[in-house]
Amino acid sequence: MSTRVAIVTGGSRGIGRAAAERLAADGLAVVIAYAGNDAEAAATVEAVEAKGGTAVAVRADVADEHAVAALFDRAEAEFGGVDVVVHAAGIMLLGTVADFDLDALDRMHRVNIRGTFVVAQQAARRIRRGGAIVNLSTSVTKLALPTYAAYAASKGAVDAVSLILAKELRGRDVTVNAVAPGPTATALFLDGKDAQTIDRMSKANPLERLGTPDDIADVVSFLAGPGRWVNGQTLYANGGAA
Repeated sequence: MSTRVAIVTGGSRGIGRAAAERLAADGLAVVIAYAGNDAEAAATVEAVEAKGGTAVAVRADVADEHAVAALFDRAEAEFGGVDVVVHAAGIMLLGTVADFDLDALDRMHRVNIRGTFVVAQQAARRIRRGGAIVNLSTSVTKLALPTYAAYAASKGAVDAVSLILAKELRGRDVTVNAVAPGPTATALFLDGKDAQTIDRMSKANPLERLGTPDDIADVVSFLAGPGRWVNGQTLYANGGAA
């Protein structure tokens, strides 16, 4: 049996990087898709290779269907196919509904909604039997925190696409799920928050801490590997936050 192959979007930092490193440790060859930071992408590849794994980095705008098709082309040319797609690329812009900048709304929806749809479309067309698609969502869709409306709306679309795609792939032996992290110690979450806010949100769940990228990567690894009977679900990985 040939080596299984994973594409991880947003794979150069945060949860995406942790997922890429974990899947490489699980024995998959990993194609790390990143938006623009060449140094971070190269560092992720080096980290994977330092532990004996195999990885390449490909720059791609996830909302550009031609770039995403080229990303899948590269994975197939380099490793022979695609078995796992982890879509972790996304942006988070916060603000109240009353005051939210609509240009910022369009920018976030382009990345989070169109990007998810474009990546899912290529995955649906090209993933091999026995594969898994894992999209990163958010627990804020359930927690309903003020200033998160626009972001939560964009991630609600991720849940919808994931659950419906799981049904559309009937007969393909491919699972599709969303993982919804709670507050997680990444730059995406920490940037712009003061220490008091971070401490308050850290204690919002019964485990009284922020999640780590590795916590979420564990869930991704399960869904990409042994969790074959979990399909068409949104898994809330948030330490028990309500």
